[in-house]
Amino acid sequence: MQRDSMDFDVVIVGAGPAGLAAAIRLRQLATQKSVELSVCVIEKGAEIGAHILSGAVMDPRALTELLPNWKEDGAPLNTAVSEDRLLLLSERSGYQLPNWAVPGCFHNEGNYVISLGNLCRWLGQQAEALGVEIYPGFAGAEVLFDAQGAVSGVATGDMGVLKDGQAGPNHQPGIELNASYTFFAEGCRGHLGKQIEDRYSLLAEADTQTYGIGIKELWEVRPEHHQPGLVIHTAGWPMDNSTYGGGFLYHLENNQVAVGFVVGLGYENPYLSPFEEFQRFKTHPNIGGVFAGGKRTAYGARALTAGGLQSMPRLTFPGGVLVGDDAGFLNASRIKGSHCAIKSGALAAEACFAALVAGRRRDELVEYPDAFRNSWLYDELYRARNFKPWLSKGLKLGALMAGIDQIVFRGKAPWTLRHRIPDFARLKHASLFKPIRYPKPDGSLTFDRLSSVFLSNTNHAEDQPCHLKLRDARTPVSVNLAEYDAPEQRYCPAGVYEIVSDGNNSEPRLQINAQNCVHCKTCDIKDPTQNIVWTVPEGGGGPNYPNM
Repeated sequence: MQRDSMDFDVVIVGAGPAGLAAAIRLRQLATQKSVELSVCVIEKGAEIGAHILSGAVMDPRALTELLPNWKEDGAPLNTAVSEDRLLLLSERSGYQLPNWAVPGCFHNEGNYVISLGNLCRWLGQQAEALGVEIYPGFAGAEVLFDAQGAVSGVATGDMGVLKDGQAGPNHQPGIELNASYTFFAEGCRGHLGKQIEDRYSLLAEADTQTYGIGIKELWEVRPEHHQPGLVIHTAGWPMDNSTYGGGFLYHLENNQVAVGFVVGLGYENPYLSPFEEFQRFKTHPNIGGVFAGGKRTAYGARALTAGGLQSMPRLTFPGGVLVGDDAGFLNASRIKGSHCAIKSGALAAEACFAALVAGRRRDELVEYPDAFRNSWLYDELYRARNFKPWLSKGLKLGALMAGIDQIVFRGKAPWTLRHRIPDFARLKHASLFKPIRYPKPDGSLTFDRLSSVFLSNTNHAEDQPCHLKLRDARTPVSVNLAEYDAPEQRYCPAGVYEIVSDGNNSEPRLQINAQNCVHCKTCDIKDPTQNIVWTVPEGGGGPNYPNM
């Protein structure tokens, strides 16, 4: 069946902060200059914000540049940060660093505790009011190229394909969205962004990327446990000295508290479970009391890029750009990415608009990286470039050196540390470690994976092909199980991967429960053999996060 096609000046893949900012800026410029400009945004989530998950404490600088009247126009930045605390945790106690010893990157004066999903919903309304066409429930499944090898758009995925790959009775082919320029704003480890990076060798001059997995819950707590605007970050327990990770508690409005934990995916121990470490984190005496008498209302997980400036790919290629976390625009030292994403989208939009007005089409928008290098965003990321590499060297040494880098040198030390080894290659054989005995969940403060996934509202059409592909079906047992004790059973925060046996004498096999997938992309990053490939499922599938 032949696919229908639609033509636009600009197609944007992903309705996160970067993609929506780019769309808004393009239409702002078109309106100001009285130029006809068609902009289309596609989003794989069932609605805008459905797949958005972040802490989140937001620096409003980029938003103010993009939409100066955001406060009057009702942007959901309702809770200003009222207090910062940085805690160093041991198993039984915690120590709050005095304010003078806290690097400036951890100070949040003038920032807001927000739901990034709700902000994206509001940004979507602003974009549509400016004339942007937004299509939620449509996943970008294929990159299109013209005869000269430039990106010419994307095709959305087919709907109604059965598990065996055949067209079902409700089959609808995808749509080709043709564009003069295509923006890839898929977030961390974008499925199409990976293909673009390979095709155009965008990583040739970059360090290897490094990642984290962030796991988050939203709670309604008792009023006496709630302090609107309180921001708490932690380091130390439950991580050991050699494993990068830390927790957060952010107090929003309406007695809501976001609690989460980030584990760097460069960890070595295959028995480590980021999900279980997060649950254990909540039991700490300095943490758990906040949730006494409260109710957990939402759960989710998402990978994040943390390599910083030295791991960023080339941002442009013939016919398009990478923006937001698809390109690694995250400031690890500040634990913030949404303002970086918005700024990157706006910078790319300005370069694209100038090219279109000049009559250019499907060339390389070199003005975008030039504008980035001359912006406050580049300066901010430059100052943060050594933070994650130092902390990856262990908590004590890393915290000391990161503190010197940020306090003494103010991020401008005369050296740049490198990322040389990809996260998946850092995992060591199970024979070098003992299994970690995690406590059983109590059902009130700590929980299991399946009850957590239920709160993410995750759903996929059951009779569709599995979107989690194996390059070799034998590798999960012959290598991952034999050498690493099947770490996919533990690094996945949604219970997607299980080693099962069908009978007393049957061989073990990997069972993939793709229905549970929350689209965090951790499997695509951490699988030690790089045998698992995350691809987009049918549009509209996956989590549907409220207020995350």
